[in-house]
Amino acid sequence: MKYSSLIGHTVEVLGDIQSSEQAADTIIGAFFRARKYLGSKDRRFVAEATYGTLRHLRRCDHAIQSAAVPHENTTREGKLLLEVAAYLLVIEGRTDIAVKDFQELVDQDEEKERMGGVLSSLMAVRDTPADESAVPAGIRWSFPEWMVERFRRDFGDDAELLLSSLNEPPPLCVRVNTLKTNVDECRARLMAEGVSTEVSPISPLGLVIAKRVNMFALETFKEGWFEVQDDGSQVLPILIDPKPSAKVLDACAGAGGKTLEFAALMKNRGEIVATDVHTNRLEELRRRTRRAGASNVRVKEVSSVADLAPDHTGWFDVVLVDAPCSGVGTIRRNPGMKWKVTERTVNELAVKQREILRQSAPMVKPGGLLTYATCTLFCEENEAVVNGFLEAHPEFTLEDPGSRLERAHLSGASSGRFVKLLPHLHGTDGFFCAFLRRSPRITTPSPETASSI
Repeated sequence: MKYSSLIGHTVEVLGDIQSSEQAADTIIGAFFRARKYLGSKDRRFVAEATYGTLRHLRRCDHAIQSAAVPHENTTREGKLLLEVAAYLLVIEGRTDIAVKDFQELVDQDEEKERMGGVLSSLMAVRDTPADESAVPAGIRWSFPEWMVERFRRDFGDDAELLLSSLNEPPPLCVRVNTLKTNVDECRARLMAEGVSTEVSPISPLGLVIAKRVNMFALETFKEGWFEVQDDGSQVLPILIDPKPSAKVLDACAGAGGKTLEFAALMKNRGEIVATDVHTNRLEELRRRTRRAGASNVRVKEVSSVADLAPDHTGWFDVVLVDAPCSGVGTIRRNPGMKWKVTERTVNELAVKQREILRQSAPMVKPGGLLTYATCTLFCEENEAVVNGFLEAHPEFTLEDPGSRLERAHLSGASSGRFVKLLPHLHGTDGFFCAFLRRSPRITTPSPETASSI
């Protein structure tokens, strides 16, 4: 397919992403399924150009604004076309794509002439690179200024390393389902299907896929041998380490990646209750549970965690609150999130997170464990939520994660008494968790009050 057509498809899918609340990968997947005529190379061009433009959108807009040709009256489609052009010509430095490849997508002569002038200006920028150190960090790494300020506040000198790492395409990782196989056997079978893997340096259940491939089309996936899951996400159930006999509540289960990992770690024993407020996610979890062969999972739709009372009050050995969050730790996978999350979003989510944690606390049995986790990097959604909860709930104490991290060979992932995985340090998505231990019953001391995990 010629470049003008590929660029046109890129502009179309980019527009769909910018006007939707859905994640970029969901929209791109649906876009390709509706266009079977696109070959693998065509899909790769469109996907990479779309993700690249989203990752570097602020820098692309800066390059366009620097153009010597007026473009203020450009249409929405024209602006999207210029942003894709800025990515391909300035960021990627492509010399095999010409002005005419973009102009072919413009109908009106006046617009075509104006577009040609801006594109020529972008090519001049490409051919005379600017001093990167002189470009402000927000533009250089293409993040909203408020995010840059928060990262500097929370990460200090590491802020720019973090910003840079969040712009890197993430590796494709899977978790081996030990209910059906083991790591070595799964690796061998994947190799037989033409998929080369490496063992994850983070998760003992994880495999890193050497080359992008449609893992969902493989027989090993259809037979439930693995789940596609970032290896950083795989770490949390391993750190919790539930006993096979435990009663576990996954309070914000979603589609159930961690629920299924609990089932495997518990060897299909004990009981796992997976709840969520979203019907479609729980339907997906039920499908995944059947495929994975997880027989100890009970799926329950709720309007809130409080719906479990009184039958499940004080009933669970382990409660996981993998809270809905801004998700900025996963920007590598969903770069469009940069431009949709706002300071107001973060503040509103923090209120919601505190409420979910408050409602989940009574479900923990005396001596049991409440784990709070997010895939965000902002203190307002992490440490501040936990500290506020502890002030209001003296029956819980913050547990030092050191021994858990040592068992998982992740000693470098601690940040004081919290656990943090960071893309620039660990190569994973950004991840936070805190372990909160409920006090045992003082009035009736017995072996039952001891830690159950």
